[in-house]
Amino acid sequence: MTEILESPVAADREATAPYRWRWLAFSAVLASSVMDLLDSTVINTAAPAIRASLGGSYATLQWMAAGYTMALAVVLLIGGRLGDMFGRKRMLLIGVAGFTVASVACATAVTPTMLIVSRVLQGAFGAVMLPQGFGLIRDLFPPAEMKKAWTAFGPVMGLSAVLGPIIGGTLIHADLFGTGWRMIFLVNVPIGAFALTVAAKFLPATPPAVRSARLDLTGVALAASGIFMLIFPLVQGRELGWPTWSIALLIASVPVLALFAGSQVRRKRAGATPLIETGVFARRSYASGVLFAIAFTCAMGGTLLTLGVFMQVGLGYSPLRAGLTTAPWAFGAMVGSAVSGMLMVKLGRRLLHIGLAGMGAGLAVLYAVFEYAGPGLTSLDFVVPLLIGGAGMGMIFVPMFDIILGEVADHEVGSASSTLQAIQQLGMSLGVAVIGTVFFGLLGAQAHHNFDAAAAPRLRAELTRAGVPGPAQAGIVAGARDCVRDREAEKDPDVVPASCRATGAASPAVVTAVTTAGLDTHRRDSLDAAKTTALVTIGLIVLAFGLGFLLPRTARAEAAPA
Repeated sequence: MTEILESPVAADREATAPYRWRWLAFSAVLASSVMDLLDSTVINTAAPAIRASLGGSYATLQWMAAGYTMALAVVLLIGGRLGDMFGRKRMLLIGVAGFTVASVACATAVTPTMLIVSRVLQGAFGAVMLPQGFGLIRDLFPPAEMKKAWTAFGPVMGLSAVLGPIIGGTLIHADLFGTGWRMIFLVNVPIGAFALTVAAKFLPATPPAVRSARLDLTGVALAASGIFMLIFPLVQGRELGWPTWSIALLIASVPVLALFAGSQVRRKRAGATPLIETGVFARRSYASGVLFAIAFTCAMGGTLLTLGVFMQVGLGYSPLRAGLTTAPWAFGAMVGSAVSGMLMVKLGRRLLHIGLAGMGAGLAVLYAVFEYAGPGLTSLDFVVPLLIGGAGMGMIFVPMFDIILGEVADHEVGSASSTLQAIQQLGMSLGVAVIGTVFFGLLGAQAHHNFDAAAAPRLRAELTRAGVPGPAQAGIVAGARDCVRDREAEKDPDVVPASCRATGAASPAVVTAVTTAGLDTHRRDSLDAAKTTALVTIGLIVLAFGLGFLLPRTARAEAAPA
């Protein structure tokens, strides 16, 4: 059995004066957490611009987000344990240093593969540094000041997460020093340098909390393999045409994850420390809470990615415009978080249902706006639905963890909370994989219909005005129709199909008319895909709403993370 040693800082904080530099040290913890949360969402706006710069298929857009959250989910299983074994300060410094170096690698990437690998490294080092913050805050502050620290920590974290897309769009538009999208990663260098400097100098050096322990590397390998086997085919299968091996890989992920669960049970029975405390899953409320978290974060992750992609790839918005268009979602999330913080104790799990109803209502209104406004959609059309949906999402974030952990025993809270954090990131990866694949898979499904119904009549009118005779018009329209179909079917939007090169000696007026018809059809195709993904997301919210009735009615008495 391992021997638990209490941190001297934590043990003496009631008997001695508070640590003099605690708030300055706290700023380093805050800075490291801000980096992690910004980079988890900033990619939602930046991904289309990065793909346009480096090349790659639509799946590349998904991997930029899913690779990060997938690595975060796996390494979070051991992130907190590493702090217990080797000291929280040491692991925070390693995490911040690794995250900063990985950010530089992202910024200097010259191929999509290099960027995706660097994003995976970012997520892995983020999972090393993020869990240390919770323990360090408990080490730094006496009980009387703990609430002040969490009061500052929570809003800053929430703000960082929701402002990521806006900050990303702004930095790309600013094009500082000619860096373009690369600045969204380079901005981590000064933040990381600050966190490293302040943490090294002012964080108290506490000894490891666990004197002797062994990491469950077999468990980590099984978890990583199972999650990769689950996510990879969901992201890449559509692009590859769903080969048999991709389906087999997806199915095989279930027994591999079952092996992981079994290994954790055996490890616990043998007296060793498992990565996850499997006993908490015997509680219906916690098991239901895990499913609730997956459904909710899947809906959230998929929505945030597809909104950014739809605005830029579908509607042709710039990264800045896309970021600003999503601002009502961020503002609504901040308002919702503030409201739920005040009402969590009084309303308990009812707050989750209110939030889900708001989020679902916002997406339903967005669907109605899509139907009403059609391809003439403007940024103003997004304001009301995103404000409602963001407020609903924000109301869920604050109480979710504490309500899911409501019936977990005190000695199980630490492991249950860490597992729930990893599950949350897995849900984000699944959302990006599943909802992103639905969006891109439907992108050209209605190409012929949309061309025939809207673009073809206008194209014929433009050709008539350009003086093109009737027989020639038929050939041009048929060629444009084939081009639209083939262009929408391409997995890589940079590829120009042969049917789109057959313009011959057409006049500039004809080329302009054909190009306009193609863009109008693509806009309508994107709108159709966005409407369907909105319905899929509403379905996930309905699922989460039902699971919410299985959760504890009230939150844990202590609202700070364990």
